[in-house]
Amino acid sequence: MKLDEIDLKILKKLQQNGKITNLQLSKDIGLSPAPTLERVKKLEKNGYIKSYHALVDKSKLDLGISAYMQISLIRQRDNAINNFIDQIADIDEVMECYNVTGQADYLLKIVVKDIAAFDTLVKEKLSPIPEIRNMHSMVVISNDKYSTVLPYDYS
Repeated sequence: MKLDEIDLKILKKLQQNGKITNLQLSKDIGLSPAPTLERVKKLEKNGYIKSYHALVDKSKLDLGISAYMQISLIRQRDNAINNFIDQIADIDEVMECYNVTGQADYLLKIVVKDIAAFDTLVKEKLSPIPEIRNMHSMVVISNDKYSTVLPYDYS
């Protein structure tokens, strides 16, 4: 599917506000409601729009600590990578897990209530994973920029 200017406008608007009504979206992009809805459905069907989510304020849920953790694995073990991924998938506090280049093998994004919860996570859920050779954590002090809109030329 080749995206045109209208499709790109739709993608940008929906990234900015997933709850926008079809009527408002159609006004914003300069198209009538029926073809706008048809285009949105086509973007969904072709995998450009994967899903819609509510962005919840973690501080309202008393989740005050965000951290990133670099993980290095012990490669000598059979299926070390698959075993690690399977175990990480079951840890709710790990919000994202990336296979990365550089000195570490994986980068985890972690969200917990407080430092005590972070300590418990490391000691009780991460340290017991036998595939982990080394962990290096970085606690986020402040979030100075956050965007849900992918960097793309939408014009």
